[in-house]
Amino acid sequence: MQSIFNPNLIALIEISGYLGLFTIVFAESGLFFGFFLPGDSLLFTAGLLSSQGLLNIFYLVPLVVLGAILGDSVGYWFGKKVGPKIFFHEHSFLFNKRHLERTKSFYLKYGPRAIILARFVPIVRTFTPIFAGVGEMPYSMFLRYNVIGGVVWAAGATLLGYFLGAVIPNAENYLLPIVLVIIFVSFLPIIFEFWKNRK
Repeated sequence: MQSIFNPNLIALIEISGYLGLFTIVFAESGLFFGFFLPGDSLLFTAGLLSSQGLLNIFYLVPLVVLGAILGDSVGYWFGKKVGPKIFFHEHSFLFNKRHLERTKSFYLKYGPRAIILARFVPIVRTFTPIFAGVGEMPYSMFLRYNVIGGVVWAAGATLLGYFLGAVIPNAENYLLPIVLVIIFVSFLPIIFEFWKNRK
């Protein structure tokens, strides 16, 4: 089954198992290099394979939720520690101090909503917790919405795959079009926010 992110998600899940799934979700949720990892499609496929008996859904869901929450928390603390050290130049194009001030203002205005919505947007979800830390969003507020977003995203995508796999015969044969639909749907929140702000 082909995915635009990984040549064979089923093989990847079979080889990596629970620990590999936890690690991938953790890395994609808050580590700089994790942005290319197949988050949505991986969770959905793991849930689908759980419906076929390859994985235990009662172990899988708590594990991926924990990976998502911990990954975001690590990303937050990385941003909080590193951000002030790199965003100090007055004339730098990328690390200008004004970018840091804008980031702080953004999270003051949109913080909670941004933390939850970003979960459903590939690439964006990797960098959002980092910039929440850079913007010095209060950790108590970040953690609250990190947990909400982590549960809704990780458990939701996994359980969607599980229930579809349980009700659709040979659902794994339709994995590619289903994954493509998931990827498209995952971009809808940010498209909606952009359209609403433009309006």
